[in-house]
Amino acid sequence: MKKIYLIALAGLMIISSSFASEQILSAKEATQIAKEAYIYGFPLVLNYKTMYSYAVDKKSPEYKGDFNKLACVARVYTPEDKAIITPNSDTPYCMTWVDMRVEPVVFTIPEIEEKRFYEVQLIDLYTHNAAYISTVATGNVPGKYLLAGPEWKGEVPKGITKVIPFETQLLFSIHRTQLFNPSDIENLKKIQDAYKVEPLHSYLGTKAPSAPAAIDFPKWKDGDEFNAQFFAYLDFMLTLVKTPDEEQTLMKRFAKIGLDGKGNFDIKKLSPEIQKALEEGAQEGLAAIKEFGAKESRDPLASAKVFGTRAFLNKSAKDNYKLDDLFMIRAVAAQMGIYGNSGEEAIYPTYLADAEGTPLDASKNNYTMTFKKGAFPPVTAFWSLTMYDGKTQLLIDNPLNRYLLNSPMMDQFVLNKDGSLTFYVQKESPGKDLESNWLPAPDGPFYAVLRLYGPKTEALEGKWTAPALVKVSKD
Repeated sequence: MKKIYLIALAGLMIISSSFASEQILSAKEATQIAKEAYIYGFPLVLNYKTMYSYAVDKKSPEYKGDFNKLACVARVYTPEDKAIITPNSDTPYCMTWVDMRVEPVVFTIPEIEEKRFYEVQLIDLYTHNAAYISTVATGNVPGKYLLAGPEWKGEVPKGITKVIPFETQLLFSIHRTQLFNPSDIENLKKIQDAYKVEPLHSYLGTKAPSAPAAIDFPKWKDGDEFNAQFFAYLDFMLTLVKTPDEEQTLMKRFAKIGLDGKGNFDIKKLSPEIQKALEEGAQEGLAAIKEFGAKESRDPLASAKVFGTRAFLNKSAKDNYKLDDLFMIRAVAAQMGIYGNSGEEAIYPTYLADAEGTPLDASKNNYTMTFKKGAFPPVTAFWSLTMYDGKTQLLIDNPLNRYLLNSPMMDQFVLNKDGSLTFYVQKESPGKDLESNWLPAPDGPFYAVLRLYGPKTEALEGKWTAPALVKVSKD
């Protein structure tokens, strides 16, 4: 009887382990663990926000279509597009969420003229830029690429240009195709129509395998990414990935606050004290991400250091920031502009302050940016300067419906007598004669991003530096 009692008691202890963990967990430790979990999981949760609105919620105004269905839009982004912060408006998008749980998926790329930039960015659930098919990475040549999840061990079919493996079974794909000008839209549509995304059985013309298990997607609520409700989404996302061995110790630490990676996290089951501690941890995590991002944004090459593969980010964290892991720079990248490109594809000198270090505010000041003659951004493709609202991180509604100035517009710009080029960044027009050089700003805080597509070596190594935004009084 005694042995039976002990076994029963052991069972009781297992059943009650989460309760017991909470009892011995101090509020201070819970806050610290929550902060760490928030920083670790911030990119995954923002990624889920996009997944839910693009591929799950059919009532969402941002809905693109089911998994493995390529959705193309032959237009550039406007202020009405709100799912992705800091979007680019140079390259009309095709997008799809890819599900490789039961079989690989084949991406077909048509031949694209040499002068046109294109890229297919392949982003895993962690938001690592796991691979590219692009002008820079593979060239403007036709190809068929087989995307495979971590457990696929099948035979490679004939006609496949390359097999690309991924560490997560789901991933997000963004096709970007350069639009030269409004009259180029029909040419761009033809390219978009030639892009294909199809499960392997469809590509082979064979019988479809059994459907993957249905996923119980939690309903997304805007704003939950910034409070303790965040942890329920993170717990769900952890069910969709296989955490690397080197992060298992961290997962055990997260489990102390109920994040066990089984998707059952419910903050209401925790004591009021621990609930408060988790809320404080989320806020501390968010503040730490913003603080780190504000500091490092002064580096014009920051984007080239915080976007990339898992291996690249691990190395960059150690070499560039003296960090032991990649979690902070991955979170900062997601907060500043999720789905930013790796450095070889594009870099993003970002303007959060003027030349004097003062935050940008078009309700108080006008600004100018001047490129010296012959000192335009060095690129193999093209460059652009895009305006964003400082509060929403979205594009700016303005009378010209102009959200950026870019190199394809060079023939329209008015050059200075010495051959230099000045952009006028302000709320009101600088006058009809200079309106071609005007980048409309909001009546309040803003920031701007200078994108270099196909940056040359001098840009990647910092030998070329972006010009500053200079404050000009409105008086």
